[in-house]
Amino acid sequence: MVAAGENAGEEGAGGTGADRAGGGTDTGIGTSAGSGTDSGSDSDSGSGGRQAPALIDLRDIRKSYGGTDGSPATEVLRGVSLSIAEGEFVAIMGASGSGKSTLMNILGCLDRPTSGEYYYAGQDIATFSADELAWLRRESFGFVFQGYHLIRTLDALRNVEVPAVYAGGSARERESRARALLTRLGLEERMEHLPNQLSGGQQQRTSIARALMNGGQIILADEPTGALDSKSGAEVMALLRELADAGHTIILITHDRDVARQARRIIEVRDGQVMADYEVEATSVAARASPILASKPAASSDFAKRMRDGVAHTASPWADIREALISARRALAVNRFRTMLTLLGIIIGVASVVVMLAIGAGTQAKVLEKMAVYGTNRMYVIPGSDNPRALGGTLTEADVAIVRRVPNVADAIPFLKGQVTLRAGNVDTSVSVWSVASHAPAILNWLPVRGLFFTETDERELATVIVLGKKVRQRLYGERDPVGQYVLVNNVPFQVIGEMSEKGATTGDSDDDDVALIPFSTGSRRVLGTTNLSWISVLLADVSKAGQTEKLITDALTAAHHVQDFKTFNMAAVVQAQKETQQTLTLMLGLIAAVSLLVGGIGVMNIMLMTVRERTREIGIRMATGARQRDIQRQFLSEAVVVSLVGGAMGVVIGLVIGIALIALGAPVIFSIRAILGAFGCALATGLIFGFMPARQAARLDPVVALASE
Repeated sequence: MVAAGENAGEEGAGGTGADRAGGGTDTGIGTSAGSGTDSGSDSDSGSGGRQAPALIDLRDIRKSYGGTDGSPATEVLRGVSLSIAEGEFVAIMGASGSGKSTLMNILGCLDRPTSGEYYYAGQDIATFSADELAWLRRESFGFVFQGYHLIRTLDALRNVEVPAVYAGGSARERESRARALLTRLGLEERMEHLPNQLSGGQQQRTSIARALMNGGQIILADEPTGALDSKSGAEVMALLRELADAGHTIILITHDRDVARQARRIIEVRDGQVMADYEVEATSVAARASPILASKPAASSDFAKRMRDGVAHTASPWADIREALISARRALAVNRFRTMLTLLGIIIGVASVVVMLAIGAGTQAKVLEKMAVYGTNRMYVIPGSDNPRALGGTLTEADVAIVRRVPNVADAIPFLKGQVTLRAGNVDTSVSVWSVASHAPAILNWLPVRGLFFTETDERELATVIVLGKKVRQRLYGERDPVGQYVLVNNVPFQVIGEMSEKGATTGDSDDDDVALIPFSTGSRRVLGTTNLSWISVLLADVSKAGQTEKLITDALTAAHHVQDFKTFNMAAVVQAQKETQQTLTLMLGLIAAVSLLVGGIGVMNIMLMTVRERTREIGIRMATGARQRDIQRQFLSEAVVVSLVGGAMGVVIGLVIGIALIALGAPVIFSIRAILGAFGCALATGLIFGFMPARQAARLDPVVALASE
């Protein structure tokens, strides 16, 4: 057999003289370049029959490393040409550094040649996209490595299932096949064991089962016995022979001539070139293989269509996410302490946001509650002008009627304030007296805590009835109930009919709890002797239209007075401004708390970058078994999201616990569902944003470099 211009029969015993390599004058490759159907059709096999059509066809393959930084490139493969038919058992033999492992990586589509052509089933591999190469590895190739390359966080069963996960198989189907394969390979008692709990031979059989998971039409075995004792090595070789008998194409990479002789064809590689290519006699009689070990159907003419359909086919989005989350949970469980430290950053961030926003909302509500005693939907009209040169104006009951007719005014009352002396028994006190209408409690947002407020009848009849504020009652009666008692108002006897609730607020220089209230008619005509109002209190129907209503009131009174001899005071606008200020402060608290969430996100990114570095070999294994770039990216992004989701949930719970404790201590705290969901959403966003770069970095790793990492 001639290879690379040399007669292999001169060096390799057992050579048949048939020219199979493409390095000589007669390449043995048919004239139909891309079909893969005529390759080697003019060469005789060792038995005198016609050679089978090529499944794999390499033409002048070269591979170089380096040379990009000015240093000379190192050429590892130097024009390798060979064809491998379906069902062959081929050993590629060579010493360390001969280029056989690089050749295996190219054969298995883990690496691309620097130059030359690689045809698989008549298809030029150079035209395949990354996803198409991943599909080809998943559907056609099964890898058996010297170092086993099992994912350390998965048990034997889950390791075997990996190729089927990326093929989109259902959980039930892939588990059933994985169990059947492991049982057939004698590992039925070791399915739930992690790789470090298996012997070398058991790990290698597990990797063979993984190679067969999707059919394994071509088994690429790289020094499969190199790390095994003689007994385990013999068992693995017997298994490979059985797989060859079952129709699999076996490509065995080895430096051991005794191992190579167990194949049916040997290709010797030296210094990156094929030096010999010859067939050997079968060392065993073909036995009937178990159906579970049978090869997939041969590559057919509809290969391109099957590839397109296979690349397009994937599991449902929910199944993809579910598998990614399950895998993420397993991976994170391995480094629990480190995962908890990462979670801590997210927990502190989310809890801080929840608590800070709750305190901000509680403080805002407390301030608004205090201001509500003044009436958040009230407006006042006061006599007088802002112009110091203008004449002082007056307001009367007629002006109250004008204001009531203005749109958006729910009600308006006259308000007359004066100073009087009250006497009860031998106690005298000077207090402010408010002369108001009977419906004042609704406008003033102030109700009696004892007794009653005066009525319209009292107002019509100029009744001498009085309602005391809390502090006035305390000075006149102490802790006694004053209702029904009589008090002198400027020497006019008035009956106490009620006591107002404690307001705890002041208006200007006066204390609202240190006043007495009497009917407007009584106060203006019998006590204070004037009907000119101190101000008009206005109740608004819609606070959002306060500015509009203020203008309408101004226009109406100006038209009636023919001059603007009054001022308006918009309490609703003041309250709205205060509310906006409190909202700004609350937002500031939330942003301050969000800084800790940002720090937690940086921690997630840091830990994921470290995880990618530590699990580089696992990434290579997943790519070798058919994972696409988006599969790897989704896997690592899912891990970041899982950390963020768990941390977010724990942060919400801890934030609620802290908030409840603060409530028990009397702090103003109000939880907001929107704030809680917002904090949780921020945690999720943190995982997505800060996990994207590490996930993308993982997805872009070169499979060969990843597999070679430590």
